[in-house]
Amino acid sequence: MATDDDSFLWDQDSILSRDLFSATSAELCYENLNRSCVRSPYSPGPRLILYAVFGFGAVLAVCGNLLVMTSILHFRQLHSPANFLVASLASADFLVGLTVMPFSTVRSVEGCWYFGESYCKLHTCFDVSFCSSSIFHLCFISVDRYIAVSDPLIYPTRFTASVSHKCITFSWLLSISYGFSLIYTGASEAGLEDLVSALTCVGGCQLAVNQSWVFINFLLFLIPTLVMMTVYSKIFLIAKKQAQNIEKMSKQTARASDSYKDRVAKRERKAAKTLGIAVAAFLLSWLPYFIDSIIDAFLGFITPTYVYEILVWIAYSAMNPLIYAFFYPWFRKAIKLIVTGKILKENSSTTNLFPE
Repeated sequence: MATDDDSFLWDQDSILSRDLFSATSAELCYENLNRSCVRSPYSPGPRLILYAVFGFGAVLAVCGNLLVMTSILHFRQLHSPANFLVASLASADFLVGLTVMPFSTVRSVEGCWYFGESYCKLHTCFDVSFCSSSIFHLCFISVDRYIAVSDPLIYPTRFTASVSHKCITFSWLLSISYGFSLIYTGASEAGLEDLVSALTCVGGCQLAVNQSWVFINFLLFLIPTLVMMTVYSKIFLIAKKQAQNIEKMSKQTARASDSYKDRVAKRERKAAKTLGIAVAAFLLSWLPYFIDSIIDAFLGFITPTYVYEILVWIAYSAMNPLIYAFFYPWFRKAIKLIVTGKILKENSSTTNLFPE
């Protein structure tokens, strides 16, 4: 990585530490070109392992999130403003797995970028845009859960389809506008022209980001994170209070309306808990990367290359589909119907996915 104190190099050509696996002598990405980047290839064994691990991550992101989207969009019982927000989140993670992770896999294992300069920029735009979109979606989902848990009976009138649509539109427009303007305007490279020129080579795909844009990027992660942490802290307190009230009421004769409210509150708390775990998993995956980025930009880029690569792949990890599968019975049932092809049957969209 670069050592210029006034810049940050998002090194998308760096490869995992050669101390981890044995490697052969250095080679060029393109043997017949003078300005080719240098590569140090892995031996066959480690290459196969890395391709298998990274490839599995990409397949999980694509297939897992595709199942989430299909479940919510196909089954009418899941058609709700909150679930449409979850489906939009899944589409962002799906696009990361489809347009970013496969190419990043080749880059990380081979140590070279073989997909051209044009797609290098587009790949970076996809990376920034779709990952930012996931963060914004999770932020809105946390607010949705807070409204649902704080007053479950009034919630349907407050978080409507129109509100959900606005949240989804904002998440996508802001993230795509930010990602593409960051890359294609060249604003992030302001003041780094000499560094970019010195590091440019054929077979490379690097994004140079100055300190100002590193700070902005960090804020776009930090602000939604603080919102989510605050909201889920309030949800925890509300859920605890509701649980105490239910325990008191269980010792008395409750009215029918109270019983219905308790059942709704219990359902909303469970949904909040599941999505809270999804948010926590996402934040734990991305937080080390963003902390490292801000530290590197201001303290002289002290992170070893292999550590940086590991942080990037931890951030790429798509855990949401696994969380849905573990905590949502309806998702497990939907998967079974999709995989067995039963959703192709007539009126399958009206199937009851919730336990009686």
